[in-house]
Amino acid sequence: MIAIAAVSDAPLSLSAHVDAVAGPRAGAIATFLGTVRDHDPSVEGVVVGLDYSAHPSAAQVIAEIAARHDAPDLVIAVTHRIGSLAVGEAAIVAAVSAPHRREALDTVSALVEAVKAELPVWKRELLADGTHTWVGLS
Repeated sequence: MIAIAAVSDAPLSLSAHVDAVAGPRAGAIATFLGTVRDHDPSVEGVVVGLDYSAHPSAAQVIAEIAARHDAPDLVIAVTHRIGSLAVGEAAIVAAVSAPHRREALDTVSALVEAVKAELPVWKRELLADGTHTWVGLS
């Protein structure tokens, strides 16, 4: 079951995603919280924030990705943030509940990898020196 599959400009809550997948059939809840870091190994300088922008199809795409990872006895919640984010803020949150830990862990990992690879979202890294660089444009 898909509890949440969204792209949002509002701050993300890990606990809201966990609550969305919790239930009596859940023997395990695996989570992922991706946050904005102050550096990018491929860029010189200190990252002070990110601006995420998304294609109009992004909400549909994340729903399709979540649906591909759905299976009996799973509950999935995943949201990717758009807009301006400061260092430390959540950019992506995912939670998966399953009867057993291995299925929850494997599914949350595969789900996050698919979102990062397929979601039409681009980020502009804002650097401390006032410059910026785009990531995900090609």
